[in-house]
Amino acid sequence: MLRVSQQKAISSGMKSEDKPGPPFVNKYWYEFSRVWVRLASWLFFRIRYSGVDDIPREGPVLLVSNHQSHLDPPFIGAGVPRTVSYLARKTLFSNPFFSRLIRSYGAIPLDLENPLGGLKEGLRRLRCGDAVLIFPEGTRSPDGEIHPFRKGFRMLAVRSQAIIVPVAIDGAYQSWPRSRRLPRPGRVRVHFGRGILPEEYRDLDEAEFLQMVEAKVRECLETIRSSSKDLRLA
Repeated sequence: MLRVSQQKAISSGMKSEDKPGPPFVNKYWYEFSRVWVRLASWLFFRIRYSGVDDIPREGPVLLVSNHQSHLDPPFIGAGVPRTVSYLARKTLFSNPFFSRLIRSYGAIPLDLENPLGGLKEGLRRLRCGDAVLIFPEGTRSPDGEIHPFRKGFRMLAVRSQAIIVPVAIDGAYQSWPRSRRLPRPGRVRVHFGRGILPEEYRDLDEAEFLQMVEAKVRECLETIRSSSKDLRLA
């Protein structure tokens, strides 16, 4: 949870008239990798996407997703028709090679004990018109279900006036749960929900905001599971 002083520090020096900054990733490298991730995920995980048309093609977008496994960032990012930055645990950047790799895909290190720096960079990118992916549960689910969202990301949305796109991924836990060192082939689905406009959330307090966004992500997960159940019964 962020204190008021931390929230003020994040927005200090950042003005609403900030001009777009430089590209945060090499678009050619990003698109090349996205094609290969889509191909590999289709071959080994039979991935399917739905709701892609609900993702704005430009302007600040905050994608908010549940978190089932290490597969989530590349699989969700590969389904978005634009480049996406994402907040990742600082511990993932300890290996120099892996750190350089995920930074090339727009990863922003986030220290869960002191998230100020990561959130400030996330806000800067949103204000530059970027799309940013976050996992408010804070860690991978131990059972594949959605666990309570952590406070703090409301500030990113309110101060950037971003459209919030709820996202759910399912099947990634079965393919790569926390108890396994390596993934196994499976069936993964990703659903993007209808965007939440700034006027729908700007007047909500922290608790109301969290409740609304978490409910939208849960609806996305239920959409996946309902459609999968219908396919099995057909």
